[in-house]
Amino acid sequence: MDVLSDALAAMKTGRPHSSLTVKSAPWGIRFPASDGAGFHVVLRGSAWLLRPGVAPPVRLGPGDVVFLAHGYGHGLADHPDTPLLDAELEPDGSWPALPAPGPASDDQTQLLCGAYQLSRFRAHPLLTDLPPLVHVPARVGTLPRLRAAVDLLGAELAEPLPGTGSVVPALLDTLLVYLLRAWWLEDAPKELAGQTRWADALRDPAVTAALEAIHGSPAHPWTVEELGARAGLSRAALARRFTSLVGRPPLAYLTWWRMTGAGRLLRDTQIPLHSVAELSGYTSEFAFAKAFKREYGVPPGQYRRAEGRTG
Repeated sequence: MDVLSDALAAMKTGRPHSSLTVKSAPWGIRFPASDGAGFHVVLRGSAWLLRPGVAPPVRLGPGDVVFLAHGYGHGLADHPDTPLLDAELEPDGSWPALPAPGPASDDQTQLLCGAYQLSRFRAHPLLTDLPPLVHVPARVGTLPRLRAAVDLLGAELAEPLPGTGSVVPALLDTLLVYLLRAWWLEDAPKELAGQTRWADALRDPAVTAALEAIHGSPAHPWTVEELGARAGLSRAALARRFTSLVGRPPLAYLTWWRMTGAGRLLRDTQIPLHSVAELSGYTSEFAFAKAFKREYGVPPGQYRRAEGRTG
């Protein structure tokens, strides 16, 4: 798997949710803070995204997409001064599925909204480094794959057919990838001065080669020299460039990613500890347990029990 796919797989839990609705002015919705992430697309009309006391209102026009990666509370309304009513969420935290709307008139706003369930523990910086709000404005001729995913998702929600229950989650996962691509590969450089530069890392062939080697074979006993050979750089040159763009040295990132994967295996599977150690790149279960405790603060067996699994 590539780095972005791995990062999303490490964080996603449960099934994503979405809804399609039409609003007539005046209208205002307040979405509470959550552990997940959410997006909104204005399919027709206009809306204001509101974060009172945090940031100025953002006007959204037809085709605009906004992504809120960190689950902060926010509002949507026809006007910044319109009072907001709390959204009533389902028991699983998803937004309620409203009846499929008919065609929107000129004075109505048609919205496509969605939510992702994410684990914040040991979250990958590809998501944690995102700003509170990613705004992807509609621009003619840009991001055709993102626009196509939005169109397909809207069509499935507007006219459910046999198989829609399978199609919608797949389209939501696809949309999330395109949203992150739009940010990291299009808009991030001018926004992230002074921070770790994952946008540059994903566009840097040498660093990308090293990252893909680590993610492709995390159990391999990588050395900086070997990763440098994959990247076409000397050991010292790769170490400097990798650390500058990723935010930590190559082998430190390797250890972090191994331990992230080990935590997922302990939480989500019942495979023996020696197998978890081997899959995490350790030939000794003792060495693995020592490294795991250094990262998590508890031994792997205790971590598994705390997560409701048996070893």
